[in-house]
Amino acid sequence: MADTRRTSRRQVRISSASTADTEVTPLFPRSEFSHHMDPEPVFSCLSNPVSHLPVYTNIHRIRRDIVSIVEDYLSLDQLRDMRINVSVVRPLVDKLYDLDDISIVYCLLVNRAQFLNEQSHLNNRQNVHFTRATLCELIATRILRRFSEDNEGPEGLLVLSHILVAGFEPFQNAPEEIRREARATAAWNKTLPALEVAILTESKLFLSSTSCQKVVDAIYDGRVIYTPSSFLDIIPDHYKQKPISLYDPRSAPLLNQYRLIVPRTRNFLELLQFCVLLVLYVAFMTERDATRFSSLELCFAVYAFGWSLDTFATVLEHGWSVYSQNLWSFLDATFTAVYLGYLGLRIHGWRTGSLAPGQQALDVLAMGAPVLIPRLAFNLLSGNLLFVSLRAMMADFTVLTALAIWCFLGFLLSLMWLGEGRHEAVTISKWMIYIWFGLDGTGIQRSTEFHWLLGPSLMITFSFLGNTLFLTILVSMLSNTFSTIVSNATAEVQFRHAVFTLEGVKSDAIFAYQPPFNILALVVLVPLKFIASPRWFHKIHVFSVRLLNLPLLLVIAVVERRGLWPNAGDLSTKAVEPASRGKRSKPWFWEKWRITAHSDIETVFEIPPPDTVLAEVAADDDFTVHMIRRQFTRQTTMEAAAAQQHGDKDPAAGAAAAGSEAVPTGAEAPARPPSVRRQESSAKAPGKGPSRRDSIAFPGLAQQIRGMLTEHTDENNVADRLEALEESTARIERMLVKLVGEVEEMDESEAVEDQEDERDVGKTGTIRDLDESVHEE
Repeated sequence: MADTRRTSRRQVRISSASTADTEVTPLFPRSEFSHHMDPEPVFSCLSNPVSHLPVYTNIHRIRRDIVSIVEDYLSLDQLRDMRINVSVVRPLVDKLYDLDDISIVYCLLVNRAQFLNEQSHLNNRQNVHFTRATLCELIATRILRRFSEDNEGPEGLLVLSHILVAGFEPFQNAPEEIRREARATAAWNKTLPALEVAILTESKLFLSSTSCQKVVDAIYDGRVIYTPSSFLDIIPDHYKQKPISLYDPRSAPLLNQYRLIVPRTRNFLELLQFCVLLVLYVAFMTERDATRFSSLELCFAVYAFGWSLDTFATVLEHGWSVYSQNLWSFLDATFTAVYLGYLGLRIHGWRTGSLAPGQQALDVLAMGAPVLIPRLAFNLLSGNLLFVSLRAMMADFTVLTALAIWCFLGFLLSLMWLGEGRHEAVTISKWMIYIWFGLDGTGIQRSTEFHWLLGPSLMITFSFLGNTLFLTILVSMLSNTFSTIVSNATAEVQFRHAVFTLEGVKSDAIFAYQPPFNILALVVLVPLKFIASPRWFHKIHVFSVRLLNLPLLLVIAVVERRGLWPNAGDLSTKAVEPASRGKRSKPWFWEKWRITAHSDIETVFEIPPPDTVLAEVAADDDFTVHMIRRQFTRQTTMEAAAAQQHGDKDPAAGAAAAGSEAVPTGAEAPARPPSVRRQESSAKAPGKGPSRRDSIAFPGLAQQIRGMLTEHTDENNVADRLEALEESTARIERMLVKLVGEVEEMDESEAVEDQEDERDVGKTGTIRDLDESVHEE
């Protein structure tokens, strides 16, 4: 059911608050802002303007509500059911959204993480904890959507950005004794944004929502900038924290070193760095020579060390949990391990003067080719469904293979003990691997050398289990994983995009230096951090970054001002309608001149309609709302009609019930909401009974229709019209009876009653009177 239209839209503005008024002034005033934007740009004034929000209290409030409501297992489709949506989900959304607290989304995702943690200790996945975690994600998605609907333009984008990337702490504003017990501090590196918690809990429904993707795209493009909280910095520079704000390239400095940490820029730079690494690797391995250190090997070794340092700093930035969610993270980690092995052996051979370690180092480095070559495809086709599913399939394959090797190790020990040293363990393992993959049957042929009966029995049993059962299970498992990802392909791709965006925003100063200059920064700036003051360290860092990246910063500034930001002067346009990735800058000839038979389909929406058409379209808005609400009020109004009929049949009981439920008056009467008063008045309003048993005027018709029309309607006017409708319906029925010649069959008392009714209302009951009554109505 569509959401009921709200009469006023809630606008939210992030502003600085004094310390004294923190606990008495709400962060977000209600309905104080117009729909027109201020001419000045919108920026956040504080690096962390949400430190006064009651995060600790909200976390436990949400947990209590979710635990008390959800007591059985329900799937996501069942939680989306219309009845549960109206009775459970929407009341919770209304309650939490009315708190005007942007930390609610973070608190919901934290509760989801806790419910998933509790669920992980149980063998059954379909349990109540999983349902509670899913409900938390669903409510967080609905609340974020409401914030997006009630806050439009650049100010709304800024509000959503604060909700998703502002740093919160689970023990924020907790009692002091609780903080002491948990040994929690308000340190900056303790805070986590809601976006990172959603990635850790794999909240794909939340991350794939339109509101969340709007912020993710804005961060990826660099329209929203901020300084993230990091797990550990190699070169920390927090002298100037960039608040969550909207970036305007026209007013920004020409050499802006912060544009080097924009995810889109980082993506291009990382791709360029990897291409340079791949070219140096192939060129060096082509002329590999263990007897000497060539200049090409030196260039590769230095550049690869700087690239590995950048990878290591990325892991420290957000932790291994977030880094491992990237598609090519296992490839980078594998090549880093291969390079470190090569470097260690090469240094050992150079120190000892031996040729063998140097040759082994080159052999180890040759193992990096299967890692580097596919990594380029992962970069260029990161949104392809095959590469998205390949990561999950590789994880399942690795786990199942490890379990198979562990189980089949028993066969190897049995054959070794039966052979009594006649065959080495390596030879037996080779035979078993050949049988496992169906390559060779030598192990079965020579199994009699272990034992005339037990040897063949073990080999045949192993061939059945390994070649038949294991491969069947492996294919079925991978097929199930792939089909699951394909069924939710959009959410999977958007989840990876969110991971890549969050990982691309860096706060460590070492990411401003491109390899191999980050090695120089590590050697010079880390000792300087302990000598210079924070202010002078920041100045030296900014000067070094601008000097080393001068051509790159100039290119970024020109491209953003002329190409990527054509509407930079109009922030509202950029915030409401962000440029889609991969969209052509200029339309093709056919699109520009509309030489197509379907051009009117787009044109009818591009030309705004006039006010007269809008007024005509909006004339039946209330009727549409009432038609939707009628589907949920029908059962209630029918029960009210049955109660009314029961009260008419038993007046004494009805009077007693009315007396027992009398509403107190004066000072004792409690204040009731308008919707409750409308429902009570509609339920207690007397209805006119039909004059005949087969009357078209159904009993309780006035109460039913009046119960449906509960908003934006004058009750007295509706009641009068419904009474007139019943009278007209009864008159039409009597006139039809007269026309077919059944007047004699009416009882004398009913005929007298009809004549009195006609005399009272001034109607004679003819066809002409029917036409006049219709015109009067």
